[in-house]
Amino acid sequence: MEAVRRAGPDDVPELERLADLARAELAVERGGRMWRLLHGRPDPLDATVAADLTEAGEGAGVVLLGTYDEVPAGYAVAHLEHLPDGSRMAVLGDVYVEPGFRDVGLGAALIEHAMEWAAENGCRGIDSLVLPGMRASKNFFERFGLTARAILVHRDLEPPDPAP
Repeated sequence: MEAVRRAGPDDVPELERLADLARAELAVERGGRMWRLLHGRPDPLDATVAADLTEAGEGAGVVLLGTYDEVPAGYAVAHLEHLPDGSRMAVLGDVYVEPGFRDVGLGAALIEHAMEWAAENGCRGIDSLVLPGMRASKNFFERFGLTARAILVHRDLEPPDPAP
């Protein structure tokens, strides 16, 4: 059975493990190289996870840990963004479920908890980023009413990295 709870300091090792898996999975997707530079978690992961937990402790974010039969298998991180008109937007920077635990409701539970948190904090909406080749992720978000509101385009001006 899936469950979601707010993460705490004791969860840092699992959050780091999951963040590392997410980062590796996204880095090889179309757009992943630039995503890694602009939006990906830098090393060391423990510092970024600790910063997220601090932000959550200050009420400016939330860190959620998803479990299946009490096994940590997914996480989500969101923070508040203050908009120029004084309203707030929730930005879902991370949402990840290990491949072996997808399609069992864990991702849905994480999104639902994140949306509840956003509503409790008076947010006018919730944003997240999906890379262009990740149709399953796009479809997943659309199930919860998150739809594209902009398309970001990019062209690399550097030659591709040589194959290993």
